[in-house]
Order: sequence, then C-alpha cells, then structure tokens
Amino acid sequence: MYIEMGLDMKRKYKIWILLPVLICLLLDSSIMVSAQQEGYTYNYDYWGDVQYYPDAYSVVGVYTAADLNIDTKLNNPCSVFVYEDLLYICDTGNNRIVELRRTSMTKFEMVRIIDSFTGNDAGTFSGPTDICISDDGYMYICDKGNNRIVKLDMELNYVMEFTKPTDATFDQALSFLPSRLVVDSVGRVYCIADNINKGLIKYEADGTFTGFLGASEVTYDWTDYIWKKLATEAQRAALESFVPTEYDNIYRDSEGFIFACTMNVSDEKLIDDITDISKPVRRLNLRGTDVLVSNGEWPVMGDIQWDTAGNYSGMSLITDITVLDNGIYFALDKVRGHIFAYDTQGNMLFAFGGSGNVDGYFRTPVSIEHMGYDLIVLDSLDSSFTLFTPTEYGTLTYTAIEQYNSGEYITSGDTWKSVLALNGNADQAYIGIGRSLLRQGEYKKAMEYFELKYDEENYSKAFKQYRKNLVEEHIIQIVLVVLVLIAIPLIVGKFKKVKHEIDTADIFRV
Repeated sequence: MYIEMGLDMKRKYKIWILLPVLICLLLDSSIMVSAQQEGYTYNYDYWGDVQYYPDAYSVVGVYTAADLNIDTKLNNPCSVFVYEDLLYICDTGNNRIVELRRTSMTKFEMVRIIDSFTGNDAGTFSGPTDICISDDGYMYICDKGNNRIVKLDMELNYVMEFTKPTDATFDQALSFLPSRLVVDSVGRVYCIADNINKGLIKYEADGTFTGFLGASEVTYDWTDYIWKKLATEAQRAALESFVPTEYDNIYRDSEGFIFACTMNVSDEKLIDDITDISKPVRRLNLRGTDVLVSNGEWPVMGDIQWDTAGNYSGMSLITDITVLDNGIYFALDKVRGHIFAYDTQGNMLFAFGGSGNVDGYFRTPVSIEHMGYDLIVLDSLDSSFTLFTPTEYGTLTYTAIEQYNSGEYITSGDTWKSVLALNGNADQAYIGIGRSLLRQGEYKKAMEYFELKYDEENYSKAFKQYRKNLVEEHIIQIVLVVLVLIAIPLIVGKFKKVKHEIDTADIFRV
C-alpha cells in the first residue's frame, strides 16, 4: 500500500511538473496553426516552399451597387477600366457601363450610366464586355452582342465603329464577338474576339483591318502528327488540335507594350517547357513578339504549388493583368482569387488574396485595374469590386525598386534594408541590397548577400568584378611573384651548371 501510494504521489508530482510545459507547447502549436491559417500574403523561396509575408496590401472597402447609389444591382460585370480619377465598370448583364469618380481615399460617386449614345448612328449596347479610353480622350467599347467595337467621344457622340473584317484571313462563317481591347497612342485598336485563335485582331485608326498580332507558334510532336494521320476520325477529334493559343485578356502598359494572358494552359506543358505555346503571360511588342523577361527563380505562372480550390484542382488560371507605371505588374488568378505581383525581371514580389466571402477574398474575380498604386478587383459573381491600398511594406518595396531604377543605388539599398527589417524572408530584399552594393563597387559584400539567396547570376557578376579589382590592386605583387617563380628555376639551373663545371674541371685536373 505504501509503495502504491508512493507511486501515485510521484505520478501526481510529475504531472504537476509537466503541466506548465504541456500548456506552453499547446499554446505554441496553436499559435503556429493560427498563423498558418491566417496567412494572407505569401511568396515562394528558392526551394519552392511557401513563406508568409507581411501584408503588402490592405482592403480599403468592398463596393456594391447599393454602396454606390446605383438603383439596379450589377449583373455579371465583366471588366473595369481606369482613366484618371474615373472608374468604368462594364455591367454586361444590364447592357450598360457605369462611370464612377473617385472623390477620396475611400469614396466613389456615380457620374452617369452609359447605356446609349447619340449621333448619326445612335444606338444602345448589347452585352458590352470591355471599354478603353485612348490617350486623346476617345471611348472605345466592345459591343459584343451587336458584333462591333464602337468609338465615341466623351460626350457619348458616335464617331465610328469597327466591325467584322472582310479579309480572307478571317473566317467569314464566324460571328465577330469582340471581348477585350486596347488602343495604342496613335489610335490603332487591338482586340480579342471569341473563337479567334490567330492572335489579336488589329485595326488601323481609320478602321482598316491589318491582320493578326501575337499568334502563338504552332508546335507539335512528330509522333502525334503521324498518329493523327493514321487515326480514325473519332480518334482525331479526341486529340489536341495543333492550333495557337486563344488569349483571354490584354493590357497596354505605359511603354506601349501589350500584356496578354491566356487560361488555355496545362500543367504538364507549362512545367515541362515554359517556352511552350501554353505560356500564360506574355508581353508583346509591335511585331507581336513575346519580350516578357522571366529571370526569376520560378516562371511567371502564378502559384507553383496548388491544391484543390472548390471543385478545381490545378494550376493558376490568369484571367487579367494590370501594370503600374514603374513596370510592376499584377496577374489575377480566376480560380483561387490570388493576385501575383511581379517586377520587370519576372521575380514574384508577393502574392495575396483567395476564395471566400470576406473582405480581401473573391468568389469569381474577373478583372483587375489600378489607380496609382491602389488596386481594384472586380468580382463578377459577387457583383462588387474591392479597393486595395499598399501597406508600409508594399510602399517600401515599390520605393526601393523605383530608387534603383532611377540610379539612387545607395538610397535603394537603405530602403531594402527597411524592407528586410519588416520581413526577414524577403528574398528580393537581400538581392536588392546586393545589387545596390554591386553598383557601388562593394563587390565582396554584394557576393555575401547574393550567396544568402542562391542568386548565382548576380553572384557571378560580383565575383568577376571582385576578381578583376583584386588583380588590379595587387598587380605589382603578382608580377613580382611570377618573376620570382620564373627566376628561381633559372638561378637554380645556373647554379647547378656552374657547380657541374667546377666538379668536372677538378676531375680533369687530377
């Protein structure tokens, strides 16, 4: 009995001793789980693992028709467009465009409802899907249901329209269904039309159709080609067609290049060969050549790891793009509601967003735009748009990049250090500091920062300059060492020769 009582006392004693430890462990694990569940902004490290970041953007507000004093609820809105302080929403289901003016940091007011226009060809809209305002102040609208693009002045007077090309290169059996468009600095129109996979349809300012731009190169495997020749009609129909990719959205940046995105991608093609026709994001020049720089650790493709989102499992589907004046661009994932920020080199700066019904998340995001650094995301299913503004972390990131691009290398390095103080996981901060040091001639220090983040390319640049400087600084010592290394064998050889001659002479003398 005494033994049993003693054991019970020891057990109780151990339990009381371990209880604080267990509580601490449980609290620590609950904190870790909570942090993982609440992680909103993230990025991928060198190894492809998710690293959570401080939020780069915060939600200013979510706006519905009721919040904007619009009588009728938005119905299947398709796209948004920003012109100065004006925001245009293509309210497709209601056959109209809503024009709003931003009056403060948090407020928008309705200016007018655009559902008709005046002039010789006065009319109304049928399912407008996109709008663009040119540099000279003309309004271009994809009037999809009426098979045309309408050009109006800002007073909604009819100017002209762009209709189905009569050229032989355009299949006349197809209806002309323009869905997205951009207008360049001289009034040329580039549009995407449903079921057209030859690239962007291009019109001159006078409405003349001048061909297609940016069509993907058609690639195929020879085994598939031979099989297609030998297969039955049913088998051929089941095979993938050797046709270019159809674009889903376009955006013209401040330099005149056209960003284009497509959701016609497959996991296997994209991961195995990012140069394949299924590349989701492209930057087209005036010749239609893709000049997008992708020097980042990972391709410009959104998430590089993915799980099931609702009933969908697979990679990100990029549905729209917007580009800031500093060259940083944002890609919107329609499936998971993620927004990916990339710099001009194709490095992912951060990602945020998600699927859900709370602020900062989306149900069916379809369009993204920006006002300055602020972002506007249109949710078609929720009939609303969300306004984001950058946090201190996001602002510092932009400042560091802009300072570097303007030649303020020392200041840029200091700003990147401020970013690093907020987020020790920010790979681009380490690399940014390294690039700043590289520009300042601090090659050895730059190598240390590049080495920390496995940036082999920049490390090689820094090492090359470091080696060059090392040689130049010690050229005299190096020359002396070389001369000594050359001279020593000569002196030793000469000494041996003299010694041999002396020894030989002594033998003959004897």
